[in-house]
Amino acid sequence: MTTRNSQLTALLAERILVLDGAFGTSIQSLRLSEQDFRGDRFADWSSELKGNNDLLVLTAPAHIERIHREFLDAGADIISTNTFNSNAPSQSDYGMQSLVGELNRAAARIARLAADACAAETGRPRFVAGVLGPTNRTASISPNVADAAQRNINFDELAATYADAAAALMDEGVDLLMIETIFDTLNAKAAIYAVLKLFDARGERLPIMISGTITDASGRTLSE
Repeated sequence: MTTRNSQLTALLAERILVLDGAFGTSIQSLRLSEQDFRGDRFADWSSELKGNNDLLVLTAPAHIERIHREFLDAGADIISTNTFNSNAPSQSDYGMQSLVGELNRAAARIARLAADACAAETGRPRFVAGVLGPTNRTASISPNVADAAQRNINFDELAATYADAAAALMDEGVDLLMIETIFDTLNAKAAIYAVLKLFDARGERLPIMISGTITDASGRTLSE
């Protein structure tokens, strides 16, 4: 990992590195069925699973590896793990919050294998960004217009699920962490706090990337 981190730092000093493209639309183009998402393991799961794209790292890993490889073959220097919704709030929609660690580890392994195979074939280093998605909750505003003080998640809960996800990603050798598509800066602060505490606990640090999104036409994003 130290060698890859040194390579990443050196390359960033030389040129702009290319990140892969949108994973969700790549999955949608496959037109997978409910059964594809369930696989054998979750054939009898009580809720509908189609649309839980992150679950495919467990039930259809070949599809995920193929998408990674397509981005690598197109010239991407960095590929992102398929973990945009691999956090407890998002997975609770499917009753799968207990799988957060497993989803992140499996996704990181698939991406790492694809990146390393491509690097070996081309002689050009490739890197893996462990994705920490925004979750489907916001810590800054109330979900209830009649009660401005209400929240459906708090800072500590966000930090805990971000820490679980980040630890699993790091266990499987990602090269950096990407706090992705942030629509609420308080969520981002929870992610940064969790990651920095994790770095201290492990005695290991990785680069951090942050990408944001604008929530409305006024050019604003949520902040508290």
